[in-house]
Order: sequence, then C-alpha cells, then structure tokens
Amino acid sequence: MTLGRIAAFRLVTQQPELLVAFYAALGFTIIDPHPIGADEMTMLGIAGVGTRWPMRLGKAAVELDCYDQSGRAYPNGADAASICFQHLALVTDDAETAWSRALSAGATLISDAGPVTLPRSSGGVTAVKFRDPEGHPLELLSFPNALEKGWGGRGMLGIDHSAIVVSDRAASEAFYTAHGLSRGDATLNQGSEQAALDGLESPVADVVPMMPAAAPPHVELLHYHRRSGASSEPVAVNDVAATRIVWHHGPPALLRDPDGHLHQTGN
Repeated sequence: MTLGRIAAFRLVTQQPELLVAFYAALGFTIIDPHPIGADEMTMLGIAGVGTRWPMRLGKAAVELDCYDQSGRAYPNGADAASICFQHLALVTDDAETAWSRALSAGATLISDAGPVTLPRSSGGVTAVKFRDPEGHPLELLSFPNALEKGWGGRGMLGIDHSAIVVSDRAASEAFYTAHGLSRGDATLNQGSEQAALDGLESPVADVVPMMPAAAPPHVELLHYHRRSGASSEPVAVNDVAATRIVWHHGPPALLRDPDGHLHQTGN
C-alpha cells in the first residue's frame, strides 16, 4: 500500500468542548461536528457511535474524534522519548507570541521553559514542545528560512510534520520506505538546546524526515539513543494517545507501523 499524501491528522478526545476551545485559541478554524460513519467505526473496531470535529490550520486538517466507548486517558509518565509520543509541528512566524497564546489557553510544558533556538546542525529552528489540555503533544516551530521552505505569512501558518518516537530506526525507515515515503537528510540532535526542548536530561536523537510524494506535511522519525522507561504498550484505537495519520487514496484500512503508530487510508 502506497501512502501518497497526508489528508488529515485525527486526535482522540474525551473532552471535545475543552479541546475545541483550546485549538480555536491557537488559531485553528473550527468546523461544525458531524457523526462518524458506521462503516468507519466498524473498520476502526469501535462499538457505538462517534462524533468528529473538523479543524483547519492553513491548508492542514486536524480532526477531533470522540467515541461513546472511551479508551484510556493519555498515559502518565510518558515523556518526549516515550514510544507513544507523537506530536504535530505547528508552524508560526512568531514562536514567542504563539507560545504565550498557548499558555493562556491551557497548554502544559514539555520543554523546560519557552521557545529555544536549536543549533544550525539541528536545523536552526526555534521551537517549543507542550501538551494540549488532554495530553496530546504539540510543537510550535519557527524556521529561520521560512520563505525558502514555503512558509510565508504571519501568525499560525500550518502543520509541517507529525513526529513519532521509534524504537528501531532501521525497521521504521524500512516500513515507511516500503509504503512509498522517501528518506530525507537525517540530523543528530543533542546538547543543551535539545535537552531544554525535550525536557529530558542529555537526550541524543536521530531525526529522520520521511517524505511522502506530496509534502508538507511529512512524517518525522525520532530515534532516541536512550529511550524513556515509560510503557511502550501499543495504544488502542480509542485511547487518547492514539493519534492517526490519515492518507488520501487506498481502500479504507487501518495499519500500524513497527511501534504501533496508527495510519488510516481511504479517509
């Protein structure tokens, strides 16, 4: 199965009104909710009914799914190196202003403090990681060469990538390559700036972009040389940590990468 272009990101919520207000405060456009189709619920393996809140940020789509049959809350003790970790990188031209808005809306820190500028060897971006009120990880990202990367504009601009923590870099690269993505230039991220960004002590991480035929957004593999001790038990589809990347084309299907991160095809 070829994963050609990302159509949307789906976040599981047990408190949709709270999250809708949070993402609206960040600058997302909120669209009226609608029921999730019975065929999709069957494909997901979730009994009962569900409701979806579509949202937009620039050209990117994020959808909040709430099910009558609730799963587990976001796991306690999970950090930026935990296998369940999957963040959306929200692009902005002003990380400080966007971060202040996120704090006022109820964000909680992953990073040690506010935005940090990484060294050029790690991309030279200004970034900060945090969580929404239900625990979903997010990152604000400001590029030093934004226009060259196609991110002209002011305010909150869109989504550059979804980053996932992987336990075996080679196995994950092989999985995404087999499904039609190409490997970009990897970086080795470490040092005090990376520690401040991740809220971890002395992290060393391979960061590997995996590029679909049409991007952005793309997928980013985060392989930490020393991983978190938090549980790596695969999430159930209705757990709050069960973020799904949704792809255009293909028959309706649900698949998992080698670490259990979820992908959905057929919209």
